[in-house]
Amino acid sequence: MTEQMTGAQALVRALEHVGVDTVFGIPGGAILPAYDPLYDSVKVRHVLVRHEQGAGHAAQGYAQATGKVGVCMATSGPGATNLVTPIADAYMDSVPMVAITGQVTSEAIGTDAFQEADISGITMPITKHNFLVTDPADIARTIAEAFHIAGTGRPGPVLVDISKDALTNKTVFHWPPVMQLPGYRPVTRPHSKQIREAAKLIVEAKRPVLYVGGGVHKARAAAELLEFAELTGIPVVTTLMARGTFPDSHRQHLGMPGMHGSVPAVGALQRADLLIGLGVRFDDRVTGHLPSFAPHAKVVHADIDPAEISKNRHADVPIVGDCKEVISELIAAVRNEERKGDYGDWWRQLDAYRETYPLGYTEFEDGSIAPQYVMQRLSAIVGPDAIYTAGVGQHQMWAAQFIGYENPGSFINSGGAGTMGFALPAAMGAKMGRPDATVWAVDGDGCFQMTNQELATCAIEGVPIKVAVINNGNLGMVRQWQTLFYNQRYSNTNLQTVRRIPDFVKLAEAYGCVGLRCERPEDVDAIIEKAMEINDVPVVIDFVVHEDAMVWPMVAAGTSNDDIKFARDMAPVWDSED
Repeated sequence: MTEQMTGAQALVRALEHVGVDTVFGIPGGAILPAYDPLYDSVKVRHVLVRHEQGAGHAAQGYAQATGKVGVCMATSGPGATNLVTPIADAYMDSVPMVAITGQVTSEAIGTDAFQEADISGITMPITKHNFLVTDPADIARTIAEAFHIAGTGRPGPVLVDISKDALTNKTVFHWPPVMQLPGYRPVTRPHSKQIREAAKLIVEAKRPVLYVGGGVHKARAAAELLEFAELTGIPVVTTLMARGTFPDSHRQHLGMPGMHGSVPAVGALQRADLLIGLGVRFDDRVTGHLPSFAPHAKVVHADIDPAEISKNRHADVPIVGDCKEVISELIAAVRNEERKGDYGDWWRQLDAYRETYPLGYTEFEDGSIAPQYVMQRLSAIVGPDAIYTAGVGQHQMWAAQFIGYENPGSFINSGGAGTMGFALPAAMGAKMGRPDATVWAVDGDGCFQMTNQELATCAIEGVPIKVAVINNGNLGMVRQWQTLFYNQRYSNTNLQTVRRIPDFVKLAEAYGCVGLRCERPEDVDAIIEKAMEINDVPVVIDFVVHEDAMVWPMVAAGTSNDDIKFARDMAPVWDSED
């Protein structure tokens, strides 16, 4: 297919050919030539957001919900720099995304022209790859390469920065283009010798743990994981990015590990003699004080990104490969082993942890709402088939702990970067990618005020998400740290939202949404049910909760996981032999 057209027309045609159906963005001078042919496209829907950060997070939500590459678009200078936060977020959480930005004309690059920013240089450390395109003949090939890189291997964000003259000048459009990616060959098939070594360690272990991360979901390997877990009988922990990848209700699931993980999950990792890490980063929020993490354990570490293996914790058996293929081959290898693992004593120890240290929370005598109760009721009423998004902070941890996740990809949140303002635009993107799904954004009153302008986008575009604002009047997680580590000196964490500045119900109504408020535990069910009945406009619920509610369990930053507290000044009593 060859045809004469402008670079801008080539850009839109290439987006159509790679299967893009939704682009989130805001036009501006440098990218404006691309918006003219976009106006005529019947295949690509452009969603006019209210802030470029919203465009990026919406593209992330769309990508996480659909498994496709999310797309956002912005103009040069401040438009492009407003995408830096979602690009960094996507990079940390391995989200496939292509960000397309306009750039000043090629002869003006480097002259500090109006609205010029070196967005390629700025984002180089936080993109999987990025391109600066100044020749219209390169546009189609670059788009094909960008989508291939973003969606293959370890997924991630790719930036395509296009000069204005490359968009306006003429070129001959060729499709399919010949991609030029020397050296980019992600390894997906694991080495058979490493698989056999891992299987041998698994059957020899007395206290193994399957430590499951977001890479298992990215590889669409939930079914293989379930088969492998049930074949071996090994306990499973799922990180924040893997919630739902293994069903919460399954007998072998111990919960989430890490700083705010469950006592059984944290205790299992600390007392394990073998960790089978699948698609994990051995992140500091999981390991705590790294030298004291899982001190007795050998490590099998499988990841598609060789740079992750042995980066934080030495792997006794390193396996580079796609988790779907890795787990499938582990299943076959374990079946071929003559002996089977005996984990009876291990399970008795872990079941004792489960019985003694279940997740719990404090109810308040003044009759105010415990936020954990809101999560439990959301989980019960809305159910596991919904998609839940969260930003960062206390509300994120409560959503991770007290909502039951049974399906992979049902909890979309900002894990590695911890980005405030993620939840609402991510919910918008998820709902546009999966319009038949019920989508709830669980947000904090602090996070909500960073990106709530995207309610306007939801209302105008007909995206009926539901938002549960957990309103404790404070930057809750920072306040929790001030309570525990700064002698209750609450410096600049009080948001005054309990004085209704702003009034979230009125704010929702001003944006064309339905606003509801809940201030008593006995009203929680009715208000959630009312929100569930409204499916033509977005709904915002202002859940006014107690400001002193805290997230427990907790491992203080920089301390050993052995020092986990399940409530304030209350620690588990570990087994004496350990």
